[in-house]
Amino acid sequence: MTDIYSKLRERLDEIATGYPATESGVEIRILKQLFNEEEAEFFLQMSPLVETPDAVAERTGRDVEKLKVLMESMAKKGLLFRLRKNDLLRYAAIPYVVGIFEFQLKTMGEEFARDNLEYFDDAFGPTIQSSDTPVMRTIPIQRRIVADWPVAPYEDALEIIENQKTIAIADCVCRTMTRKAGQGCEKPLEACFVFGSHADYYVENKMARYINTEEAKEIIINNEKAGLVIQPFNARNVGGMCSCCGCCCGVLKSLKKQPSPAAAVKSNYFARVDDDECIGCETCLERCQMDAIDMVDDIATIDLDRCIGCGLCVTTCPTEAMSLIKKSEDHLYTPPKSGFETYINIARERGKI
Repeated sequence: MTDIYSKLRERLDEIATGYPATESGVEIRILKQLFNEEEAEFFLQMSPLVETPDAVAERTGRDVEKLKVLMESMAKKGLLFRLRKNDLLRYAAIPYVVGIFEFQLKTMGEEFARDNLEYFDDAFGPTIQSSDTPVMRTIPIQRRIVADWPVAPYEDALEIIENQKTIAIADCVCRTMTRKAGQGCEKPLEACFVFGSHADYYVENKMARYINTEEAKEIIINNEKAGLVIQPFNARNVGGMCSCCGCCCGVLKSLKKQPSPAAAVKSNYFARVDDDECIGCETCLERCQMDAIDMVDDIATIDLDRCIGCGLCVTTCPTEAMSLIKKSEDHLYTPPKSGFETYINIARERGKI
């Protein structure tokens, strides 16, 4: 008979980015650290669409008062998403990524960190790159570094921030994980932006703090200077945006292993070198997170299969030899309108719906 944690793994594997099985069983070890048996059994009954406890009680035949306690407890543990509107609380099942994993930011211990590093390397990394629709997208920090305008608002990191009413900033869960496991880098930790209801959830769960637009722009500019890639969630209406490094970020690490990261990331830009202006200083080499730049006869050359159009090489080029170019119209990618649509597309491409 299949135990409750195997059923839970199967259920998580059906949601959006998935939760694949491994030979080692590390994915079950992770679930046992997160869920007790009651929580695991109840998660199987939850929908990815937000519902009130009353609606869930009516649907499942459970006692509503006990259900309110259980659902709120699971939301505080990062096992359910909570949407608060005035006094009305609604809850939903969430994927492992982006979702349950990220919500362990403040409770992550060494064992959990090491298990997740093993899991991302063995199974989850390849799975998250297996669908045509990416979870995250790489975009420039601002439109002025793109040589060929126009740039859509959802392609400009600073404009994304300017369009938000509620902003919170959280530590990077990936760098937190690698540091807990005794690895990682020393790049800025405060690097993940969450917006709207997602920001409220993070702050209520003490994973983030509210910030204003000016502080948010200052943080993202400093993160770009530190060599972090700007990655919003793959949607026109984004709920969050990360500042990522190629050594810690699960998405970038798995992307880097792809034969053509440029195709997988769905970026609308690529870098170009003006040979006459390049002085061979090699500043761009260490800035590139995808190993897309090499030096040939003391001139930087770009592998367009590997360039993800982040612009990190552009903003620090001392002679402005580097520029970011918009791809031709027939190669441009328009993100899904919402995060829910993104998850539906991923689940469909994985054959789960």
